Amino acid sequence: MVVARGRPVTGVLGWSDMKGLAMQVIGSRWFVVFASFLVMAAAGATYMFGLYSPDIKSALGYDQTTLNLLSFFKDVGANVGILSGLINELTPPWVVLVIGAVLNFFGYFMIWLGVTQRISKPKVWQMFLYICIGANSQTFANTGSLVTCVKNFPESRGVVLGILKGYVGLSGAIITQLYHAFYFDDTKALILLIGWLPAAISFAFLRTIRYITPVRHPNELKVFYNFLYISLGLAGFLMIIIIVQKQTNFNQSEYGLSAAVVLFLLFLPLAVVYIEEFKLWQAKRLALLEPVKNIVVADPPEITETSARKSSSTTSGDITKARREGQPEIRWWQNAFSPPERGEDYTILQALFSIDMIILFLAGICGIGGTLTAIDNLGQIGASLGYPKNSISTFVSLVSIWNYLGRVFSGFVSEYYLSKYKFPRTLMLTLILIVACAGHILIAFNVKEGLYVASVIIGFSFGAQWPLIFAIISELFGLKYYSTLYNFGGSASPIGLYILNVRITGHLYDKEAKKQLAALGLRREEGKELVCVGAECFKMSFIIITAATFFGALVSLILVARTRKFYKGDIYKRFREAAAAEESAAPVTTEMETKNTVMPAENGSAGTREANREKEIEMKG
Repeated sequence: MVVARGRPVTGVLGWSDMKGLAMQVIGSRWFVVFASFLVMAAAGATYMFGLYSPDIKSALGYDQTTLNLLSFFKDVGANVGILSGLINELTPPWVVLVIGAVLNFFGYFMIWLGVTQRISKPKVWQMFLYICIGANSQTFANTGSLVTCVKNFPESRGVVLGILKGYVGLSGAIITQLYHAFYFDDTKALILLIGWLPAAISFAFLRTIRYITPVRHPNELKVFYNFLYISLGLAGFLMIIIIVQKQTNFNQSEYGLSAAVVLFLLFLPLAVVYIEEFKLWQAKRLALLEPVKNIVVADPPEITETSARKSSSTTSGDITKARREGQPEIRWWQNAFSPPERGEDYTILQALFSIDMIILFLAGICGIGGTLTAIDNLGQIGASLGYPKNSISTFVSLVSIWNYLGRVFSGFVSEYYLSKYKFPRTLMLTLILIVACAGHILIAFNVKEGLYVASVIIGFSFGAQWPLIFAIISELFGLKYYSTLYNFGGSASPIGLYILNVRITGHLYDKEAKKQLAALGLRREEGKELVCVGAECFKMSFIIITAATFFGALVSLILVARTRKFYKGDIYKRFREAAAAEESAAPVTTEMETKNTVMPAENGSAGTREANREKEIEMKG
């Protein structure tokens, strides 16, 4: 960071100047955020299951229980990311992204081959394996990019989580537009698209997504708000284009035009990155051309993941050791039930055995499990309630957009109210779970045109839960082992999905479908899909889901009571102190030393070097 006075640097940039500026932009923390936006925008294929699941069901002859079990294995893969978390603890982010890209392509490509009958019909267990592998790539993308950004911006974690998870929420609508532009109405080709597109984006940004020393900037939050405005513009455009597409029949070229606008808005944050880095680059040039009036503080060097973990505050294990100096060292498993204060760095076992984590995990099972059950069954719910086929993609897109709005709302709004009013994130989680109950009730009682409203409520509620849960984990248990704990928090989703989707929703759907066949005097033919029609298909299921979600809200109130005192304090104080320590430890050049030393211009042009020589002559004179 450079603190200096002087006039702005003007003039035409030379090739060396432009090259130096470009390298600074690509190597910056803000470019890591931009690259993560693109990775996240293609990492939400699991939320589009309702769009391509009818193809799987009809092509492979599955009943609803089997399809819901497939959905369960999809969610297991998408949320059980302990492996990606542990790998990320030991390797740089690019390794995690490579593994995720390979898994993504293999899993969905094999599903596409099976659905299009380019290979012999896969066995059911093989389909379970393929979708679990493909969906598990999402945890690698999340861990490699999102966790990296949280560690790069520790004091803005709520905002970071909100906007990055928001792009994941928008990914369904984004990929839908691209899919129509590339393949028009070939829904089977959608499976191929979600196989190669995320993998290609991850490979494109392998070396740019990495850990960089956190440096406090006074306008950090303002930059994130600029990103937010762009993403809101993207969400608004997607909402408008979805409504227009529902009213009119688009051809492929018109879909191509809408996809071009989507791509433009996706890359627009790069302009924000360039502006911020150009300001810093100008300040550096100014420092090289004029004597510094105050102090020059060298920019901190890039750090590896290992040093990033070491730069965290003292861990609980170190505290224990310091307190018991002279005594035998405690083994890693012996203090599992002796956690430090909330906000300090817990070990993995200390966090997993914490009552706070157990309560949060149970609330996630009820809340996320219920909303995801609704999202995964949108296609079947719409068909059973008599909605036209083209409305199914509308439901998916509505869920995707409101999923995004829920994520950015809970990220930005919770951060604002936490910093200004000490409003705990845990209480906001309780409120979101109560809102989700309204969406489930609309489905249960088949309110006229209610599925459109339910898609909005459920998408918003589902999206809002994720940044809150992940931010709460980072605040209560620290960032030292956040890669692993982040993924453990996500594993509540498949447990809730198995109970509420497979064991309850799928079972009751098939039971009602068989009852309808029996009433008509028919029997199900082997290999034919089992279809249920009418409001009774999902009524009892969503009454149960409503009750489970409300129970989750009541459970989360316990966590609100337990953490009330913690959220009343300054939870980011330790990170500000760490940043201040980093800045005070950086090399400092005094005014006198600066006046008697000509500083070399890094990546400077010939004009810059000539100006330095003239400055040297002037000072010697």
